[in-house]
Amino acid sequence: MHVDIWIAIVVAAIGTYALRVGPLLWTQRHFNKHKANNTEARLPAWLSVLGPLMIAAMLGASLIPKVPSAASWIATAIGTVVTVVVWRKFKSLGLPVFCGVLSFGVAFGIALV
Repeated sequence: MHVDIWIAIVVAAIGTYALRVGPLLWTQRHFNKHKANNTEARLPAWLSVLGPLMIAAMLGASLIPKVPSAASWIATAIGTVVTVVVWRKFKSLGLPVFCGVLSFGVAFGIALV
C-alpha cells in the first residue's frame, strides 16, 4: 500500500478518535467540577436534542445505497428490518447494529452471486 493511503487512514483514525473522546472528556470534566463543588451536575439541554439529531442524520445517510441497484436496495431493506427487529427484542445498541450489518453483508453477497 502506498504511504499516502496509510497517512489518510491514520488521519481518519485520529479524527474519529478525537470526535469520540472529546465529548467524553468534556463530560467527565463537567461532572468532576460539579462533584468538587458539591452541586448536582446535569447534562446541557442542547445535548439531549443534538444527540438524537446526529444519530438520525447518520441513519439517513447510511440508508441510501452508494450504488443504487436492486441488490443494494434489497440488502439495505433486509439490514434495516433485521436491525429494527433485533432492537425491539433486546433494546440495546450493539447487537442490533451487528445483526443489521451482518444481514446486509450476507444479503448483498448473495445478491451479487
